[in-house]
Amino acid sequence: MPNDLDFPALLSLLDDRSAAFRGALAAAPALDAEVPTCPGWTLHELAQHLGQGQRFWAAIVTAGASPTPPPRPAEPAPVEREALISWFAESTDRLLGALREAGPDAPCWTWWELAQSPQNALAAARRRLNETAVHTYDAQLAAGTPAAVPAEVAREGVDEFLHTCCSTTVAWPHAPATLAFRATDGPTWHLALSPSGARVTRTPTTAPDATLRGTAAEILAVLHGRTPIDALPVEGDPEPFHQLYDWEPEA
Repeated sequence: MPNDLDFPALLSLLDDRSAAFRGALAAAPALDAEVPTCPGWTLHELAQHLGQGQRFWAAIVTAGASPTPPPRPAEPAPVEREALISWFAESTDRLLGALREAGPDAPCWTWWELAQSPQNALAAARRRLNETAVHTYDAQLAAGTPAAVPAEVAREGVDEFLHTCCSTTVAWPHAPATLAFRATDGPTWHLALSPSGARVTRTPTTAPDATLRGTAAEILAVLHGRTPIDALPVEGDPEPFHQLYDWEPEA
């Protein structure tokens, strides 16, 4: 799995995006503001979701190699703004502390055992950075302070999403295809879809059947369903991109 950022850089960016999320909480007119990109959620609910996720993954990393995850946190987040911001900061500190203590190669439970991403703390850090970056984007929209995901974080996010959420050994149920995701401010990723599953590479052996083009932040927004696929230019037949978005290989 290619990884352009080392472990300390990943943790630094995770800390930065978490600080940006707290900034959105502080800037929002109200914590009951609706999140446009997460229909049905308020900003408070988004903060609770992300903060509980940081605590959950801190426990996962601390537990080490395990066939099952620890229990998910159930305690609600504080409803008062300053208390919520402090609670979220503590959530991030727990996760960063667990990751630093474990080190990048430490094994841990993950839900992506069929993907190309490894089951270790490095992959967990990448997953949490991606999750935090996208939800920070969501929170900034809700707060009325919209901002694109920073290019370095977006490039990391596209790579992580394709390796963790798209790659699998489950058979692709449609006609075989190779899809290219071409970042105008970064690399091009190729996703080969076949009866053998889905595999990501940056050095394809065949020309892509279709190419999605945009900045890394724009591609990341498409992958996470924040932007429609058709909002970006596609060279070739766009249908496999729609099939990929609808595919649930574990189902």
